[in-house]
Amino acid sequence: MIAKLIVSTVGLMAVLAVLLFASAGTIDWPAAWGFLAELSALNLGIGLWLARRDPGLLAERLGSPFQRAQKAWDKLFMAVIMVLYFAWIALIGLDARWEVSRMPAWLQWLGAVLVALSMYVVCLTFRENSFAAPVVKIQRERGQTVVTTGPYAIVRHPMYAGGLLVLIAMPLQLGSWLGLAAALLFAPLLSVRIVMEERTLRAELEGYDDYARRVRWRLIPRVW
Repeated sequence: MIAKLIVSTVGLMAVLAVLLFASAGTIDWPAAWGFLAELSALNLGIGLWLARRDPGLLAERLGSPFQRAQKAWDKLFMAVIMVLYFAWIALIGLDARWEVSRMPAWLQWLGAVLVALSMYVVCLTFRENSFAAPVVKIQRERGQTVVTTGPYAIVRHPMYAGGLLVLIAMPLQLGSWLGLAAALLFAPLLSVRIVMEERTLRAELEGYDDYARRVRWRLIPRVW
């Protein structure tokens, strides 16, 4: 599993590097190198922590984005979101090539801090929820139950909260106003997936209705 984690991380970073540097037309881009180094370290660190703490969850996280038990609508969602995500990364690189954005250095450093903060939110989620698979499915074989502790006592989908934060943090770190504007387009897509996922959880996971009545907010407290 550790070997799979390393291969997965290296593969993802290689794809991101190709998209960023090829679209930027140069490898002389310190912010991109810093971003890739930070994301690599965080991914590997969280993966190694999970390998020791919760290998079952790590196995789920390293699984395919398209699985037999996955809901059909979620397979379509994953296909669309993957295409949009990689196109978004390329847009950030094109922004660097075209020199459209002029972002102050302190905002880029803030982006790096927010990337780490988003990964901390993900860690808190993993610590509480051993069933935080990347696809929408009910893990009956693992005895899935409703999780109500930790960040789940505040919002019903803390994983998405962390994901939304990293989508804002990445273009900041990379100095791209275009990327930041485009990142806002992911919010409606995540909202649709949250609503669809909740329909599955309410229908198939015992106790989720009661939990949803106790914890009102899906993503952001007092907002939604």
